[in-house]
Order: sequence, then C-alpha cells, then structure tokens
Amino acid sequence: MGNGWMFFAVILLAFVFLDAAMVVSLVRPGDERRMMIVWKASTYTLLATAGGLVLDVVQNMIHVREMTANPFVKLTSMALIYFALLVFFRKKHGG
Repeated sequence: MGNGWMFFAVILLAFVFLDAAMVVSLVRPGDERRMMIVWKASTYTLLATAGGLVLDVVQNMIHVREMTANPFVKLTSMALIYFALLVFFRKKHGG
C-alpha cells in the first residue's frame, strides 16, 4: 500500500509543478515570436477549457444534478492542454 501513496504523491507534485510552470510561462517576458506562441497556446487553452465547462453545464442540466467541478482538476487539465499546445506551436513556429 505504501507504493500507491508514493505514486500518488509524485503525480500530485508533478501536477502542482506543472500548474506553477504555466503561470510563470504566462508572465515571463520574451521576444515577439515567443509572445505569439504563448498567445496562441493561451487562446486555444481558453477555448478548450470553456468548451469543457459548457459541456459540463449541459450535462448537469440534462441529468439535473449539482455541479461538482474540482478546481484543482480543472487547473491541471488547463496546464496539460497549455503545455501540449505550447510544444506544438513552438515546433510549428521554429522555437
């Protein structure tokens, strides 16, 4: 049972690091190319997050239940989407 908790703690720390790195990446200054890459990644991350929230609202209205969105899960999913898009746009725009 000790290995399961250790695995969970490592994953949790990785997600906390990813969330912090997302915030640092957004506020760090850079040249125009880097700013364009961050802007595109941020825009698509917002679009994906808003789309997911709209789907949650529709699903909860159909099944008539209380909304139970865990903010840590939403933040972590935003960070995962953001960094995946950041890598994609860096490769696309030569970074």
